[in-house]
Amino acid sequence: MTIYSVRGHETWTGLFYWTFQRMGEFRQYDQDFYQSEYYIDDQAQEAYGYDTAYASPHYQDVDCASAASEAYTPLTDPPYSGQMFQPAASSGAAEHTNTFEDEPPLLEELGINFDHIWQKTLTVLNPMKPADGSIMNETDLTGPVIFCIALGATLLMAGKVHFGYVYGISALGCAGMYILLNLMSVYTISYGCVASVLGYCLLPMVALSAFAIFYSLQGILGTMLALFVIGWCSLSASKIFASTLDMGGQQLLVAYPCTLLYGVFALLTIF
Repeated sequence: MTIYSVRGHETWTGLFYWTFQRMGEFRQYDQDFYQSEYYIDDQAQEAYGYDTAYASPHYQDVDCASAASEAYTPLTDPPYSGQMFQPAASSGAAEHTNTFEDEPPLLEELGINFDHIWQKTLTVLNPMKPADGSIMNETDLTGPVIFCIALGATLLMAGKVHFGYVYGISALGCAGMYILLNLMSVYTISYGCVASVLGYCLLPMVALSAFAIFYSLQGILGTMLALFVIGWCSLSASKIFASTLDMGGQQLLVAYPCTLLYGVFALLTIF
């Protein structure tokens, strides 16, 4: 037992000694394997084929430091100095201040000009007054629509429901006069302008219809009054058309179809 123990102790001692020896040889081999002539101090040397500025480990500070700092500078908005629920006006909004004062009135934007309506009405009421061609050439249907409704309303008050007849005869009469005037004149006139002139000249017929509410026109006095109103409307319409289209020598030719048109309205008023 004593001999075996001594031999075992020597065996373990030799094994440990051989292990330490092999580890020392491995460390020496590792150092020899990774050993080279590259040192950190050699990085400052000039590289082959490159500029010395780019060979430096801090080459990015040579060319790109200032440019990068300018390119990637974070954008900061100015602090908001307004009040809550009251956003500050933009720079372009200052140019559009007080725009509501410069805007035209709403009625003018809609094409409703009471001054022109009044001037046209006075031109119709006074057949001897020369017509202003610039005003009469406008497509203003506000007055004609009002006068057509008024004619239908006065007929209704007299016990005659003729709204459909009034609108139908007005549309057919405007279409016929539109074709006739474009054939007779060297100038072109629009359908809206024809409807505007014929509608304004319907005003004396509205007055005749209002008179028929209180007095019957089926008699000599009513017939004479109806003929007078027909001539009044026809003279006003032909005067306006002749002044607008420069048809001074053809006013009587224009007045003839106008007389026929307003004669139909007179028949509706009388009967």
